[in-house]
Amino acid sequence: MTSLGVEAGREPLLGDDTPGSREWDIIETQENYKSRWRSIRILYLTMFLSSIGFSIVIMSIWPYLQKIDQTADASFLGWVIASFSLGQMAASPLFGLWSNYRPRKEPLIISIFISVAANCLYAYVHVPASHNKYYMLIARGLVGFGAGNVAVVRSYIAGATSLQERTSSMANTSTCQALGFILGPVFQTCFALIGEKGVTWDAIKLQINMYTAPVLLGAFLGILNIILILAVLREHRVDDSGRPCKSINFEAANTEEVQISQGNIDQVAVVATNVLFFVVLFIFALFETILTPLTMDMYAWTQEQAVLYNGIILAALGVEAVIVFTGVKFLSRMIGERAVLLGGFLVIWAGFFILLPWGNQFPNIQWKDLHNNSIPNTTFGEIIIGLWKSSREDHNELPTGCPIEQAWCLYTPVIHMAQFFTSAVFIGMGYPACNVMSYTLYSKLLGPKPQGIYMGWLTASGSGARILGPVFISHVYSYLGPRWAFSLVCGIVLLTVTLLGVVYKRLIAFSIRYGRIQESPS
Repeated sequence: MTSLGVEAGREPLLGDDTPGSREWDIIETQENYKSRWRSIRILYLTMFLSSIGFSIVIMSIWPYLQKIDQTADASFLGWVIASFSLGQMAASPLFGLWSNYRPRKEPLIISIFISVAANCLYAYVHVPASHNKYYMLIARGLVGFGAGNVAVVRSYIAGATSLQERTSSMANTSTCQALGFILGPVFQTCFALIGEKGVTWDAIKLQINMYTAPVLLGAFLGILNIILILAVLREHRVDDSGRPCKSINFEAANTEEVQISQGNIDQVAVVATNVLFFVVLFIFALFETILTPLTMDMYAWTQEQAVLYNGIILAALGVEAVIVFTGVKFLSRMIGERAVLLGGFLVIWAGFFILLPWGNQFPNIQWKDLHNNSIPNTTFGEIIIGLWKSSREDHNELPTGCPIEQAWCLYTPVIHMAQFFTSAVFIGMGYPACNVMSYTLYSKLLGPKPQGIYMGWLTASGSGARILGPVFISHVYSYLGPRWAFSLVCGIVLLTVTLLGVVYKRLIAFSIRYGRIQESPS
């Protein structure tokens, strides 16, 4: 027995990743390994369904809002859209803190139940005699509040994976999230076949139409998710080398765990990573927002063309993101997460730099007054309205081009189509790399302590970025034009790269900082 213990102590710290190998058995039993990964995969599904909950109705909110409440205007639409992120920003730290001290099943099930109830409320917002728009606002806010469980998902995966497994697991999480955003509008399009009238279940006053069917599907999938969590999810925690530890979410830590957790978290690196993640989400949110007004102004696309073509572009970027998420898992093993993060920011900078207007060709001027979604004094909601304009309008009769109300249209060169598509490819490549690397590094520098509250703050910073990004770009673009708008974005990215350079050496795993694991050569 003594010789066996000595021999075991000489085994490689990380061991072989193959279950059933001698090294692996010392670290983790095969039964525990299978249970741990079943639990992680259930949380992949949870992330996927959370993304679908946001995107499955995003293209139909405006017409549904107009249908249920004639007093709703563009300004109120902006609040309805923003309410999801506001709810998520408020809930993320709360659910994260909860998950630090109680079984993760509790905040997960409660948050999903809130989302299910909110989807059901959304399906009934047509019933009240008045103030229907406020019921929709509450419903979307509660869906966002339920989506605060993203912090719990990320903290669980961070605590249930070793350093070697972490990057791949976080990339898989992001892939599931991206697939949810891609497939949500696809499901919405399928439900459009039901039509606006649909069918009515008079006994419970339920209308099943193109607006309510998606949220009812979301509610059903939420219930299924709760059942799977109850049946499959188990509490698992491993240290950075992959050795199982007793979960300390709700039980007192033993002496060994206290020893493992010794050492202080680098708070400078924590704050810096939150800023980096904020900028990543901020940049992509503003890029999504500006697509429609930019293409309508530069290429004289009609609203119908802008919605169709930009929808295709965003879907293509989603597919690109899935490919990048897969690729960074291998790239990070060769050059390291920090280098991938830095490279991602530089690619994003290049994308926006390419997007700067140049040359002697100018956009077509729209001399006739048009309620374009990029004219000065527009609200965030008015910018989004272009995505929901009814196809029943005769778009051929509406003037197109860059509206004369925007003075910069007269002297700002057109952004060539080749510039636009090249820029989109670069931004679509850099964003997913920065996204997954930022919170992979974040989870590693936090160490073995429960990460719920920290992941909550990270998710909240991302939610805040999705609110502020569209507001920033809409005002700068409307008043100053694309040259100033994209120059400022380039400046923000350069400042972010500078920040990353300053803290670069601090963005290392907790266990590596305290010498428990040797840093890989990459």
